[in-house]
Amino acid sequence: MCGIVGIVGNSLVNQSIYDALTVLQHRGQDAAGICTIDSNRFRLRKANGLVKDVFEAKHMQRLQGTVGIGHVRYPTAGSSSASEAQPFYVNSPFGITLAHNGNLTNAHKVREKLFEKDRRHVNTTSDSEVLLNVLAHEIDMVKGNVTTEDVFRAVTNVHRTIRGAYAVVAMIIGHGMIAFRDPNGIRPLCLGKREVEGRTEYMVASESVALDAVGFDFMRDVAPGEAVYITFDGELHTQQCADNPTLNPCIFEFVYFARPDSFIDKISVYSARVEMGKKLGERIQKEYADLDIDVVIPIPETSCDIALQIAQAIDKPYRQGFVKNRYVGRTFIMPGQQQRKKSVRRKLNAIRSEFKGKNVLLVDDSIVRGTTSEQIIEMARDSGANKVFMVSAAPEIRFPNVYGIDMPSANELIAHGRDNQAICEKIGADELIFQTLEDLVDAVGLGNPDVAQFETSVFNGEYVTGDIDQAYLDFLDELRNDDSKIQREIQQDLANLELHNEGA
Repeated sequence: MCGIVGIVGNSLVNQSIYDALTVLQHRGQDAAGICTIDSNRFRLRKANGLVKDVFEAKHMQRLQGTVGIGHVRYPTAGSSSASEAQPFYVNSPFGITLAHNGNLTNAHKVREKLFEKDRRHVNTTSDSEVLLNVLAHEIDMVKGNVTTEDVFRAVTNVHRTIRGAYAVVAMIIGHGMIAFRDPNGIRPLCLGKREVEGRTEYMVASESVALDAVGFDFMRDVAPGEAVYITFDGELHTQQCADNPTLNPCIFEFVYFARPDSFIDKISVYSARVEMGKKLGERIQKEYADLDIDVVIPIPETSCDIALQIAQAIDKPYRQGFVKNRYVGRTFIMPGQQQRKKSVRRKLNAIRSEFKGKNVLLVDDSIVRGTTSEQIIEMARDSGANKVFMVSAAPEIRFPNVYGIDMPSANELIAHGRDNQAICEKIGADELIFQTLEDLVDAVGLGNPDVAQFETSVFNGEYVTGDIDQAYLDFLDELRNDDSKIQREIQQDLANLELHNEGA
């Protein structure tokens, strides 16, 4: 998962983009980048690390310009090398730079076509660079000056060429900023504006909270398949560019990824999580009344609002039983199983008095690999808990995600090939309760009845793009499992070392 930002302003945008990226940091902690345009030149800074570490004062001073885009990243298909940090750019035609959130499901086929037919070289393993070159090729097909109609025609052809999930922001030197969303509306994208000295500035971002952080007013969500084109003179143009757009937002945004103070497709993330808790509380009260629960404790932070609603529904005390170290990143998006295992106890510490001698109901947003759940249950028992029951606000995750979430290898998912009892035994719980998919969809959908269908493939194996078969899943399994990632990191480190030695 990644976060993107783009601003067309009337004054320097570097600080606003920086501030917006800091509130989107939860969407990616591997790398960050900002690109601005100054005197018809790209000013780019990107590197591995958190936003606060990547951009020093000297970098911010160089990022001059009244237009710019930004990106925070964690890797799924590519490596975590700094060379794959975004934004990417190509110098023809005109000069185009792009940032992307999502994952292309036909990137390998498109990459081959780009090289063989369009004579374009993609230098990294990132599907975002593939997407950039497809867009650049379509813009390059225009002879003479590029008009607004040409931009929308290019995006239309991009939609027809690529498959998967994508929210994109790009800049064309001398022309304007483009933002567009995949025809299924899987990945989020919103549009905002603000008035500065009588002139309108525009902004696009992955989540509405980024608009709030820098003083932009939310206008609306970008529709599935829609393109937004903002000239550098400040003219806003929009057009539907997909043949058959449908809205299928990723339901995992509401379960885990998005900040609670964001709105996505008119749905309050906070309200969606409150409803998840109500649904679970009602079900526990009805189907698990025999559980002797003394206290309800969330696993911070995403599940806190959910746990509070459960506690109220079953009339049990709600307690904060864990203290979180805020200087350790989210374990879910850390590369490598060993690093995830080591990070859990550095991230959380139990308050022993809340566990000792009690039957504890632990609440988490989801259970993916099960590593974190197993260790947290062990921590609860070490702190004196009598019994430990576990609740997941999401259903069992049994299938790989192909749309930009790092849960790709089915064999790494604890629920793959296991029933509830087997999962319960694996993580060491006395009882395990999952939200049903029907209740999850109802809870999130309550915020916007116009959403007819959510993207829920990790729970039911139904992929809305209609192009996913077992061969592709096997390909992803080989590409993205932890062992493969480690090998790619070693190869990348060796390649970087060779380049360094040659330069020396």
